Amino acid sequence: MSEAAADQPQDQSSPANGRMSRRRLFGLAGAGAALAGAGAAAGVIADHALTSAVAQPASQADTVPFWGEHQAGITTPAQDRLHFVAFDVTTKRREDLVDLLRRWTAAAERMTRGLPATEDGAVNGPAAAPPGDTGEALDLSAAALTLTVGFGPSLFDDRFGLAGARPAALVDLPSFPKDDLDPARCGGDLCVQACANDPQVAVHAIRNLARIGFGTVSVRWSQLGFGRTSSTSTSQVTPRNMFGFKDGTNNIKAEDTDALREHVWVRPGDGPDWMTGGTYLVARRIRMHIETWDRAPLSEQEAIVGRKKGSGAPLGQVDEFDPVDLHVGGAGGAPLIAANAHVRLAAAESLGGVRILRRGYNFTDGSDGLGHLDAGLFFVCFNRDPRTQFIPMQQALSSQDAMMEYIQHNGSGLFACPPGVRQGEFWGQALFAS
Repeated sequence: MSEAAADQPQDQSSPANGRMSRRRLFGLAGAGAALAGAGAAAGVIADHALTSAVAQPASQADTVPFWGEHQAGITTPAQDRLHFVAFDVTTKRREDLVDLLRRWTAAAERMTRGLPATEDGAVNGPAAAPPGDTGEALDLSAAALTLTVGFGPSLFDDRFGLAGARPAALVDLPSFPKDDLDPARCGGDLCVQACANDPQVAVHAIRNLARIGFGTVSVRWSQLGFGRTSSTSTSQVTPRNMFGFKDGTNNIKAEDTDALREHVWVRPGDGPDWMTGGTYLVARRIRMHIETWDRAPLSEQEAIVGRKKGSGAPLGQVDEFDPVDLHVGGAGGAPLIAANAHVRLAAAESLGGVRILRRGYNFTDGSDGLGHLDAGLFFVCFNRDPRTQFIPMQQALSSQDAMMEYIQHNGSGLFACPPGVRQGEFWGQALFAS
């Protein structure tokens, strides 16, 4: 876990027509609710007036621009819901992969505008053929949907002639102390991160990209998330994580363009040209031992984190955004923020100036069968070079952080996220032109 967090999920659209109750039900039931209900959604929407209405783009206030210098979903103000998926490429033909990325780009651009994944959509195609869109988002807004794609190290093997284009920074992550990684929750040739302010919108987007990719890719693993665990804009309040602490107070913000340039965006000369303007995504599924943590005294919890649980202020300070002072003395002259406190180990001062952009989410995936919640943090971060940023940070945390007694990393992935796309281009076009 790293210094980042989550507030309560916010419903961004009107409760009219039962939308709120459907979304709440969906948030509890997960992706299976959409898969079970999609056929009914297409069947009940029959009149022409409604089908015309749902084909219109969402309002500008509800949409995030898809085209641009950088991919959306990185510095975009963090939405409240996540559906992250890693894919394995099953085809052996380079042209099939390129065609998929073209089709994904077109569908993603439409869905981020609140439109169906294809022009015919869920109800306007031939009645004798499967619909081009699954339909569960027909009556919903774009909900600030963003879709971000990344390429894993395994994509750069001999299958598609990409071995020579693999960035040096796209390494295989080392085994960190106390990792307990499940291979079924690790790696992947491709990843797509869908973030939105409505869980059904996020899952609809991933579901339709997976559907488009049938025969070319298969889902390797996925993760649903709720309650963002970071703020990526100064306009956002700091949320709380599943341990109840404010998380991500010192996160890089979208408004700090100098910090983004230094720590997030790949610059000319950092690696192959096709990655200039891109970034590297690290995903870590972190199981939090909720029941054990809940039995720890408040004073112990605050000592482990290095902040006050209520205000979020660093120990020895008053307000949340007061600078962390790693040298302030406590009783007996010992540092008030302990040597193994999370805040100290994650601080840029302790890491030679290293910073990352955090964008994680809470998750609760039911019970582990022993009466304990399978809950925690789906940690996502973006950095310019994981070899000098995420890896040394995680090595310090995993070997020294007192919080490691209460958490366990059981899923992992590293992906190269190419720069943004301009109209007429597709995700990763420069890679396949290299």
